[in-house]
Amino acid sequence: MSSRLKSFVIFLASVTVPAIVCGQKKAAKKTAGSVRADITYLASDELAGRRTGTEGERKAADYIEARYKKLKIAPYNGNYRYPFHFTYGREIAATTRISVNNKPLLMETDAFPLPFSATKHVTSDVLPDVTEQGNIWMMPLFTDAEQAKDPHFEAEKHMYEKAKEAKNGGASGILFYDNYGSTYEPEFSRHSEYDPLELPVAYLKNSAWKKYVQENKLKGGVPVDMDIAINKSERTGNNLAAYIDNKAPYTVIIGAHYDHLGFGEDGNSLHANAVKQHQIHHGADDNASGTAALMEVAKWVKNHKMRHYNYLFLHFSGEELGLFGSKAFIKDQKIDSSHTAYMLNMDMVGRLNDSTRALTVGGVGTSPEWGEVVNMGKEKFKIVIDSTGSGPSDHTSFYYAGIPVLFLFTGTHKDYHKPTDIAANINYPGEVDVINYTEQIIARMDKLNKKPVYTVTKQSAIGKTRFKVTLGIMPDYTYQEGGVRADGVTDGRPAAKAGIKAGDVIVQLGDYQVSSMQSYMEALGKFTPGDNTTVKIKRDGKEMSLPLEFSPAKK
Repeated sequence: MSSRLKSFVIFLASVTVPAIVCGQKKAAKKTAGSVRADITYLASDELAGRRTGTEGERKAADYIEARYKKLKIAPYNGNYRYPFHFTYGREIAATTRISVNNKPLLMETDAFPLPFSATKHVTSDVLPDVTEQGNIWMMPLFTDAEQAKDPHFEAEKHMYEKAKEAKNGGASGILFYDNYGSTYEPEFSRHSEYDPLELPVAYLKNSAWKKYVQENKLKGGVPVDMDIAINKSERTGNNLAAYIDNKAPYTVIIGAHYDHLGFGEDGNSLHANAVKQHQIHHGADDNASGTAALMEVAKWVKNHKMRHYNYLFLHFSGEELGLFGSKAFIKDQKIDSSHTAYMLNMDMVGRLNDSTRALTVGGVGTSPEWGEVVNMGKEKFKIVIDSTGSGPSDHTSFYYAGIPVLFLFTGTHKDYHKPTDIAANINYPGEVDVINYTEQIIARMDKLNKKPVYTVTKQSAIGKTRFKVTLGIMPDYTYQEGGVRADGVTDGRPAAKAGIKAGDVIVQLGDYQVSSMQSYMEALGKFTPGDNTTVKIKRDGKEMSLPLEFSPAKK
């Protein structure tokens, strides 16, 4: 190379490289601005925490749908919205009536039924603290004044255990009363972990106890009438789906949930007294960050003409309640693993720590292809590998449908599931880096132009029980028809060895009936490693018993 040509090349490089770097910085700044605008709106007070089934969720859905229309990305199968219906929690029916001493009580002001109460009508004259068979029992909640002040006293658990004993003792109903004026007053728990009992159970507040009972205590029996009805809470959420149809044999699914906790009404807030204080849980990182990232990725896929796959962009609701939205979409839309290349899920990608640069990549063990993909991120991030395909986010639903998955997550933090998860706390440049890495993955896989091999992985360490034994199933938390349905079964674990398959409903373990998740966990707690028993299941409407040997729960 001549000295003149060499000088020209050096000059050209000195001009071109800074121009490229400058262009990249401008693009990153523009993306960060767009992400900031999206998260600021999605996590605003106007949307009130985007709780599934609320006006806030619907406003968020409107915003997302409008974005895809603006991007000119088509709806999936003619629709952007995919509603799903589910039952979650319990509520006091409007027909419920409780009267004491012939005085109708104000529901939740004077008294309320407990969530494990039977739906039933009972009436009798009651002698407080007297346990007469066939009558309603009126029982004190506390043994002394100190217990009434104890913040660690588990009132609902205490009343449940006492009510079970009373049922066995012949009570027709139970009315607990606050005999000391509790500092931490019980409330109706819409998401109680306790199974319904076979008798009506209610709670009388201290003020009502004094007004309607205590003044009549020495005059004989007190008429009590309890007509109680507890309903299941029926709700509707909305998934959103946009689609780029390249007429390819396989489809890539890229997803993120957009729902959050609202005011914490569903019992999933980690903020003390969240509901009482009526504080919005904004959910900026969880998961307005993933929602904004997904819309940026969708724009990038369209503009960069990724052609070798079809691309389905899914925004899920109901994730915070148990992956309801993603499960419903797979079931209702008959998502077929044989035509799906892979699923990439972004959940909480907005709080990258600039010191550690740690980015968790989950699902790495679900396909051999992911090893090379993970290595692409090592220049920008300290990659934390989670090989499992399951975990507490929507990729789990697709993994159990036989689809390779990836899950991107910048980590938990002190604001997780609290009102302080706000837009101002997002690391916007860090989120842009995650978005760019996601786009690198998509570009790399688009060149592959084939269906990645699906690999079964070990069960996720997240959310494991503390029991001595485990069956090795992924329970379907949305199932409410009696028993526990297996969404997935882990190879090599007791359930698989016994012959249990995905879709089977467990109704009995040994001598213990299984009617719900609570009774299932109670039954598991009765066994130790090496125990041999039988498991009774329902499959395609038929009941069968299978021999079962328990192995230790993995640490």
